[in-house]
Amino acid sequence: MLQIGSLVDGKYKILSEIGRGGMSIVYMAINEKANKTWAIKEVRKEGVNDFKAVKQGLIVETEMLKRLKHKFLSSIVDVIDMEDTFIIVMDYIEGKSLRNRLEQYGAQPQENVIRWAKELCDVLGYLHSQNPPIIYRDMKPANVMLRPDGHIALIDFGTAKEFKEFNVKDTISFGTIGYAAPEQFGGKTDARTDIYCLGATMYHLVTGMDPSAPPYEIRPIKQINPALSSGLEKIILKCTQKEPANRYQSCAELLYALEHYTEIDDIYRKKQKRKMVVFGLSAVLTIASAITTVAASQGAKKVLSENYDYLIQQADDATLTQDKKQELYIEAIQTDATRTEAYLNLVEMYLDSDKDEETGSFTREESSQITQLKAGIDSKSNKGYSSTQKPLQELQTRNPDGYARVCYEIGMAYWYDYQVESDRYKNAVEWFQNATGYSDTAAIFVEIGQCRQNISKYEGQSRTTDVTKEYSNMWPSLVSLVEKINDSKDEDTKRLVWKEIVNTITNQAAYFIEVDKDEMQNLLQKISDSAEAELTDAYDSVKGELQDLICTEADYQDESFENSMKKAMKRVEAIRSSDEKKAEAGGKENDI
Repeated sequence: MLQIGSLVDGKYKILSEIGRGGMSIVYMAINEKANKTWAIKEVRKEGVNDFKAVKQGLIVETEMLKRLKHKFLSSIVDVIDMEDTFIIVMDYIEGKSLRNRLEQYGAQPQENVIRWAKELCDVLGYLHSQNPPIIYRDMKPANVMLRPDGHIALIDFGTAKEFKEFNVKDTISFGTIGYAAPEQFGGKTDARTDIYCLGATMYHLVTGMDPSAPPYEIRPIKQINPALSSGLEKIILKCTQKEPANRYQSCAELLYALEHYTEIDDIYRKKQKRKMVVFGLSAVLTIASAITTVAASQGAKKVLSENYDYLIQQADDATLTQDKKQELYIEAIQTDATRTEAYLNLVEMYLDSDKDEETGSFTREESSQITQLKAGIDSKSNKGYSSTQKPLQELQTRNPDGYARVCYEIGMAYWYDYQVESDRYKNAVEWFQNATGYSDTAAIFVEIGQCRQNISKYEGQSRTTDVTKEYSNMWPSLVSLVEKINDSKDEDTKRLVWKEIVNTITNQAAYFIEVDKDEMQNLLQKISDSAEAELTDAYDSVKGELQDLICTEADYQDESFENSMKKAMKRVEAIRSSDEKKAEAGGKENDI
């Protein structure tokens, strides 16, 4: 067993254990020279009955992953065959497995399960398209990681096998009981085997019932939860048919079914039948048809007003006032508090509205509306009964990932756009604290925000020890934020963060007295290098914004981004030199 703090192959330092299975242990490690985090899988030879077969499986896993490139797969970078253990070094995937989510929250929201299943169809379809096709054979929640961005990653290829078309029998008990297809226990596996395993995985996720636990069965999901879709029930039952010929024959076929699951739902079919009946009657009874049409129209409006997607679509109408749009988004949230579109659109609407950019576009009144979504909204049922709904609390309970994303966007709104400047960081920190599962940068914003709150207590004072100490505490957070944001693919967020950091250093350089001058200049140079490496319009835009921060209007017209950054660095150097001269003069006075 590897020891925490030990060095593997002279370059991978073991930081912590992050997973353990029957034959292996997975650690988080870091290559300190490259400052890169990796996952290290260790399989020890001791205690393994047939290590030769296990090792062969590991070799298959590594060789396959080396040549596979897909957004939902991890990559192998190194294989180390040591005397008493076999080591695989692979991409470290942030997040938790779907098994962890089941253990923590129980059955998952149907909407999330369908989204994850679509992504799994994508990656399994990619594997099946290889020449020869690769059959994964061990699909289960424990082997699916959920990243902070909400997307999945498929891990653990130890049981995967390249498909041999003429092998009558190719399987020796690989897979997991409950999730494994019948043919995995002595028969011939193919792409339809993975479809069975995916069906069993969907069943576990949406019901919370583990098919690998007694009585090892997959029941119709509506028997467990009547609120679930009958369309999804039919899809899962078809995936898990005993005979491969009765299942979906490809991942593309299954993906199509998942994208149209509502159309095979019993409620949808009943609605279609009703439409046909109304159409038939209208053809026979012209006068009755007119009356029925009016009644049906009114009924349709009522149904559509309760439909989440319809409300979102209505709110997108550019001719509507902001108050009307807000009303529609709130109604959509009350219709289904577990979906995120209405929350995110509401925040975006607040920020896009035509207001004074100098004071911020997120008003105190809009902030109160967001707070109300957390505290509770009073509403009346059709029968006149009053009740209080707490949408954000419901979102947090039933869709934690969605809740974290909503909290992150609200935090960003407070940080950059709230009109009440004195409350910006305090409010932003409260929301960012609930968003750390969505974005690594949220935790950094929390650190910086807390430092800024502490600094605000000394506003208007000279550079006292307390003030410079708070700025010193903030510095590691700024450095960490640059490192994390440079790996982000979100160009808008990069632009905002770079602006935040350059603005802070340029305007407050005199207060970072405990930070080494070269260190400050190096950080500015790192931002400069990162921005110069990008060629998109978004990065050209940020260059202009950074120039506005650190140049005079006259300088700006002919000044390159590099020169602008140099000017910022010179400003840091000038302030620091001034401090050093003052300190030196003070020392001479003391000598006298």
